[in-house]
Amino acid sequence: MTQLNAGTTPEEWKKLNTWEYYSDNGNAVFPQSSQGSPFNAASIAVTGDPLANLYEDLAAEQKARAVYDNILRLSDDPDVNEVIKFLRQREVVHFQRFGEALNKMQDDLKHTAVKGVGMKSGCCGK
Repeated sequence: MTQLNAGTTPEEWKKLNTWEYYSDNGNAVFPQSSQGSPFNAASIAVTGDPLANLYEDLAAEQKARAVYDNILRLSDDPDVNEVIKFLRQREVVHFQRFGEALNKMQDDLKHTAVKGVGMKSGCCGK
């Protein structure tokens, strides 16, 4: 963010109607959504269930990839696009690795009960 905003004057921030961001953060990075919601730990979902957590990880990677796709549709800056393409590809690779982990875990659960509950078990390990 600092590189993209380097040299931006307060007048330019006003013209872009982003003066509130500048007044709070200057040219510094402040993690927030495109709607202005600041990052917080509430967006991190973990359950203690490895399968549920892997599904959550897979979904997060796909959501991030979709955001990068949207940015690429909006951006006409070749330098920015190269960085976004790199980040997008990282999400694809992460998705693949989480998928491999999920497949391995599901395969392992077919052959081994975990705390008395396996994939073939009914509710509550019965």
